[in-house]
Amino acid sequence: MAEGVGAASSRHYGLDWLRIGAFAVLILYHIAMAFSPWHWVVTTGHAYRALIAPMAAVTPWRLGLLFAVSGYASATLVARTATPGAFAAERSRRLLIPLTFGMLAIVPLEMWVRVLEGGYPHGYMRFWMVDGWRLGSFYGVEFPSWEHLWFLVYLWTYSMLLAAFVATAGAARRLDRIAGWLSQGSRLLWAPIALMTGIRLAALFVVPEGQGLLHDVAGHSQYLPLFALGFLIARRPLLWRSLHRHAAPALLLALVAGGIVVSVELHYPGDVVPPHLAMAANRAARSVMGWAMVVTLFQLADRHLNRDHRWRGALGRAVFPAYIVHHPVIVLVTWFTLPLALGPWSEAALLLVATLSACVLAYVLARAVPGIGTLLGVPAPAPKGGRSHAIC
Repeated sequence: MAEGVGAASSRHYGLDWLRIGAFAVLILYHIAMAFSPWHWVVTTGHAYRALIAPMAAVTPWRLGLLFAVSGYASATLVARTATPGAFAAERSRRLLIPLTFGMLAIVPLEMWVRVLEGGYPHGYMRFWMVDGWRLGSFYGVEFPSWEHLWFLVYLWTYSMLLAAFVATAGAARRLDRIAGWLSQGSRLLWAPIALMTGIRLAALFVVPEGQGLLHDVAGHSQYLPLFALGFLIARRPLLWRSLHRHAAPALLLALVAGGIVVSVELHYPGDVVPPHLAMAANRAARSVMGWAMVVTLFQLADRHLNRDHRWRGALGRAVFPAYIVHHPVIVLVTWFTLPLALGPWSEAALLLVATLSACVLAYVLARAVPGIGTLLGVPAPAPKGGRSHAIC
């Protein structure tokens, strides 16, 4: 590896547990979206204002945490591979194959439901064979779309940027200088917040917010720094010590910022657009909470969760297939149970059981059939006495 970025470090089980927990929260969050006042792919017909506060409190950090953990995991992969090119090839294989499979076999199910909402009259086979591959608007839906798989696209892009960076001369020295600067005083706490908040507010009323690899300034202003910080922290004990020093003020910042986010969302629920000042306060608070929660949770994972368990490996490997299949399952079950007019508790229980069952089935198939495992991002079983790495 160029400039000797570092030798492989021991596995951090606490970060594995964070990754598992973050994806569990993601599944529950998407089920809750079917009952929330916010616009989503399809809703149950039950909208509860009581969901605004807990969901708003989770929104600023749930995805940022995943990017930070992925950055940390990337440091291990960079150290294990012989060259930056080998790292890029491995990341491409692990991310682009499941992305391609998902775009061909998983996402069309969700897109079908979206056009059904607009009045599309045909069944799924007609949609998949003919109408699902259009360009532009069709029944009010924009094609093509990677829907929830955008996370893989962003992560692959950040991984390629990382590979290009570590291939440059002096990369390790530059990273050491940055780490040394961040470790001084309280810089590790305020400097990332200043960067993320500054970029987000500068673009707020200039660039439209929305997902899309080439125009999501708001998203990249948060996710790319968090990915980079996760990578930087992984190799440098002095930054871990700084994380522990600043855990208490980080938690306080997260609580204050979370209060601002929740307050704005409660005052301007659903699709109501807040005034510019309230919107700016909301976006700034999201950036503050995003990094503050990463500091808090990394510290907690290091202090309390850095231990193995017999379920950790299986749960960690199950994350990728669960991520790929969970979203369309929620959408399909919600759509096809609408005529049943189920009560909210029955609907929620059905969604949870159906989603978890689909996730378990996807994982079992991925482990049993090697080809399916490759398509769903599940690593092959490790040789006896070895370790298989399930890293997003």
